[in-house]
Amino acid sequence: MNLMRFDPYRELASLEDRLQRAFGQAERRDESLAAWAPPVDIAEEKDRILITAELPGFKPDEISIQTENGMLTLSGERRFEKETNDKAFHRVERSYGRFARSFSLPNNVDRERVQARFVDGLLQIELPKREDAKPRTIKIAGGNAPETIDVKGKDTEGGKSK
Repeated sequence: MNLMRFDPYRELASLEDRLQRAFGQAERRDESLAAWAPPVDIAEEKDRILITAELPGFKPDEISIQTENGMLTLSGERRFEKETNDKAFHRVERSYGRFARSFSLPNNVDRERVQARFVDGLLQIELPKREDAKPRTIKIAGGNAPETIDVKGKDTEGGKSK
């Protein structure tokens, strides 16, 4: 006996697809209604953005990471174990099937230096920031005491470019 996890959203999407086909409308494909999606954390540091996804049980070659048109897409598939004569499932709570997660990349990310690391079921994608997008300190000359102001742009001193 195969036990499948009940997903009301997938059931509604399936019903909607069947109704659309019955009335001759085009089939709708929506990745947001995929069977499952791995949980993701996104953190920003001074010089990089880190995306960490939980993918226990995966191998690095079962995961795809692509960047295109300002989007980073993470995808893969978790296959269900085949039921054998010596194993009968009584409960199935893990999610199976294809997944895809897409994230828009900010303009300050250096898309040529993106790196990924997979350790102990955690995929960490490092998005380094471009050098010209990092904040710099600019000294202002004149007056009684020198002051510093943080601005984005080129380093200048006394109004002149270095």
